[in-house]
Amino acid sequence: DTLHCALLGANVFLSDVNPGDGGFCIVPGSHKSNFAMPMEMIHGEAYNEFIVQPTIKAGDVVLFSEGTVHGSLPWNNPTTQRRSALYRFAPATNAYGRSYFRHEEEDGLFRWPEAMYENLTDAQRAVLEPPYANRLDRPNIDEDGETVEITTRNEKKKEHDQQVFKTKYF
Repeated sequence: DTLHCALLGANVFLSDVNPGDGGFCIVPGSHKSNFAMPMEMIHGEAYNEFIVQPTIKAGDVVLFSEGTVHGSLPWNNPTTQRRSALYRFAPATNAYGRSYFRHEEEDGLFRWPEAMYENLTDAQRAVLEPPYANRLDRPNIDEDGETVEITTRNEKKKEHDQQVFKTKYF
């Protein structure tokens, strides 16, 4: 059998999370639901019995489908800082959003604040690019980890996307 998951989340925990600490939470099985999540659950007013806050040790990794309802509970441990690294993986043709780029707009494209780019190498800047298909004008980091090459398509296809979809990132 093969597991197919187009939108994968990987949460790497850098500190322990004990019962009741808060932080990462998930609703197991919700990725198979055909129902909208009740507003009472979104606001933490009801259905708490379905929300799981796993007990985790530093170094543990939780893999989950982005289609699974997940989020964060208030952090309740005053003696420990909450630390984790969240990674998201998706096929280039299946990138699902750019909402986390709503900072500064330049030429119709939302980007990270300019101060974040200061003193970065081209390869480091490439890591901050939004998710989109490599077939577009995308900086790709070479195997040496430093060299950046721009992949591109022909001008006719770029013009078409701009006219039809009003963006170069379709």
